[in-house]
Amino acid sequence: MASGGREAPKIVWSEKVGRFETEDKEAYLEYELRDGGRVMDILHTYVPPTKRGLGLASHLCLAAFSHAQSHSLYVIPTCSYVSDTFLPRNPSWNSILHKKDLKSHI
Repeated sequence: MASGGREAPKIVWSEKVGRFETEDKEAYLEYELRDGGRVMDILHTYVPPTKRGLGLASHLCLAAFSHAQSHSLYVIPTCSYVSDTFLPRNPSWNSILHKKDLKSHI
């Protein structure tokens, strides 16, 4: 049991639909695999208004980046939350960002 703090939410990987989501499926992060499955393009992060301010978007990103790292994937931060908020706060994840411009290859 967490003393005084909130317990981290359980994040579920829904591989078939390309999402990481909270158990209630209300908050989620959507991605697509590109470049033969070697690159995870994070497209969208959504947290409903009633659950904002709890750090859910950050937990979703951590789950996705940890998954990418453990599966030797690179990440494209298409989602503005990831590129503008999560990565500046968590620069250690920059090492797994995809370096080349994929748009010319799609």
